[in-house]
Amino acid sequence: MSLIKKIIIGVFIYLIFMVVYIPANWVVGIAPLPNNIKVSGVSGTLWRGSAELVSIDRRLIEQVNWDLNPWALFIGSVNVDLQIGSRATPVSGQGDISWSLSGISADNLRFEAPNQFLLGNARLPFRTKVAGDVSLIVERLEQGEPWCEQLSGKLFLNRIDVNNQFGKYPLGDIALGLSCVDGMVQLNTDDSMNKMGIEGIATLGESNRFSVSAKIKPTPEQPEDLTQALSFLGKQDSQGYYPINYNGVIPGL
Repeated sequence: MSLIKKIIIGVFIYLIFMVVYIPANWVVGIAPLPNNIKVSGVSGTLWRGSAELVSIDRRLIEQVNWDLNPWALFIGSVNVDLQIGSRATPVSGQGDISWSLSGISADNLRFEAPNQFLLGNARLPFRTKVAGDVSLIVERLEQGEPWCEQLSGKLFLNRIDVNNQFGKYPLGDIALGLSCVDGMVQLNTDDSMNKMGIEGIATLGESNRFSVSAKIKPTPEQPEDLTQALSFLGKQDSQGYYPINYNGVIPGL
């Protein structure tokens, strides 16, 4: 074998090792991250690494680990097995997430966080404060227009406690089903998924428009302040439900 061939093969092998073992902290250091995103404590490689802390709009996420599939790049896709936090951290999650020219897709995605993390510094109307946490489970997601092509999963609102200038509303646990209808994200709940007597659907559509078509009836589990306020929603129907209708943007966000 000639010297030139040996040099070419040596350079090729060297480049492969450079790509395989490229340090994650070097990639993060040169990446054009937005000003509202900070990453620290990065270790490992681009393909398998971790970050001790990620800050997004001052929302802190601890112990971010990723495993990037290099073979997916050959079919024009980026596939990453992502894990966030643990049972001991406020924010945790995991899932298999892919990106291609057709958009984002995810399988077996789980995410848990306190409401305060999600709301951030948003100022809700009527000086409202919301305590509790959220658990999101997505079995399958495919991005589409305006939001989704396919979506199945559940959203759990756990130990929800709402306080504002009108009263105190310990709502407890509420479960909602997740689906995709005509490209829009739809959430639904009924009497079997909550103890507040709420039944109906909420839809997130184009231009972040949010609509609610639901109803609520008095139940023994409802907080007294909520039961007393139901009459402000309108007239009861023959089954004892009061209407809940909304069409606009999410208040405070």
